[in-house]
Amino acid sequence: MAREVTHEEREPTAIDPDDHDGDIYICQCGLSDDKPFCDGAHTVTADEEDDVVYKYENDDSDQPRQPVDE
Repeated sequence: MAREVTHEEREPTAIDPDDHDGDIYICQCGLSDDKPFCDGAHTVTADEEDDVVYKYENDDSDQPRQPVDE
């Protein structure tokens, strides 16, 4: 079964450093190639307009994005 998921976040969530050694960030944008961890792919979302839904081809931040009519 296929499923399309919409992510509204534009930055990762930091895991409490008291729970582990080092900095760990969890992807919230859905574009990371290292899920569940952040790889910085969210930087491509910086210029997205707030009221527009975008589709990234193959859910890949290196591929073209298109606005989607809902």
